[in-house]
Amino acid sequence: MTDNATALAGARVGTMAAPRVQGWCPGALRPMMSGDGLVLRLRPRLARFTRDQILGICAAARRHGAGLVDLTSRANLQVRGVPEAAWPQLLDAFGELGLLDADARLEGRRNLLVAPDWVAGDDTERLAVELAGRLDELPDLPAKVGFVIDAGDAPRLLGDPGDFRIERGEQGGLILRAAGRVQGVEVTADAAVDALIALAHWFAASGGAAAGRMVRHRAPLPAWACGALLPAAAAARLAPGAHPLGWVCSLPFGQADAAALADAVVASGAKAVRITPWRQLLLEAARSGVSHKLDSACTDSDALAAAGWQVEACAGAPYCVQAGVDTRALALRLAAAAAQGGLSLPAALADAPRLIHVSGCAKGCAHAGPAAICLTGRGTAFDLAFDARPGEPVHAAGLSPAAVLERLGVH
Repeated sequence: MTDNATALAGARVGTMAAPRVQGWCPGALRPMMSGDGLVLRLRPRLARFTRDQILGICAAARRHGAGLVDLTSRANLQVRGVPEAAWPQLLDAFGELGLLDADARLEGRRNLLVAPDWVAGDDTERLAVELAGRLDELPDLPAKVGFVIDAGDAPRLLGDPGDFRIERGEQGGLILRAAGRVQGVEVTADAAVDALIALAHWFAASGGAAAGRMVRHRAPLPAWACGALLPAAAAARLAPGAHPLGWVCSLPFGQADAAALADAVVASGAKAVRITPWRQLLLEAARSGVSHKLDSACTDSDALAAAGWQVEACAGAPYCVQAGVDTRALALRLAAAAAQGGLSLPAALADAPRLIHVSGCAKGCAHAGPAAICLTGRGTAFDLAFDARPGEPVHAAGLSPAAVLERLGVH
């Protein structure tokens, strides 16, 4: 760009057309049709699949689907590319592995995000188990409402989605916090789940369904839920490599070949796989590093992190019916450039989140927040915005991938 300041400050050229929002998330019992077939989403209990479960999932994905598994920002695992005729066989396989809920209603309620580095007997494990056992006490809630249990020594999930949150507070105790509220109210471990369920009932009774999510519900909280405690300072996300619980592997855009994932689990001796909301897997009790089996197609994640960048991309075309663009090929090119310091950016982006988001449409499934570089598919081209979310006004519209690279100084 020849004039960085002008490029960023100039008039934005338009807004995105609204994509079709389903209003619910797929499950195994209630899958969703995508561009390559059905998508089945599995919600791991305690963010954890046992060795037998993850190997069974990989085998089923190869036998009945596209042979790919995806991690979501809610730490779920998706099997995609499933023909409708194969859905019953997949359900049989998942049922035998103990992965299914009693019905789709209960499955839909189990939107529970758990800090993945819990240890047996700690507050995170105990509270997550208690809440999972009491889901039938919750009121009817909008389908995308979720819960967060983040009660380790320091919270790890402060930047991850969840409407009702039990977290470690700044004074060392537990707090209950509603999304969109900076502060929370102190709770004891014995009463925390009771309080969370009560807050969910208040949300339903006070018209929360109209808002859809807690962060958009502006009704004053009940007096008992108003507190002045901040969450403790956030802990860093898990670092790739050796971990006290095993080994952390990063997946390119959260996707893995099912055969490669199964090979990595077997080769490492892992006893279980924990799913994170950060496109990472924690291979529990792994006795060796296996990253090379899973991330060989991706730019060196260490180099990308050292350069201070993060890259997110959704599935894009042909996998998603709402996308007309291949998101991940462009994201890989931009990741390589960012890792090498080869991006030309407006000077005004100095303080923007150093994140590149390539989205197939304006829904922005891969990342909810703003990104320094936001590329959003519209038809078969990309719209470019800076320090923005998908769907916000753009700076340049209708760009081919080659034009995007040229605008960003990538050669």
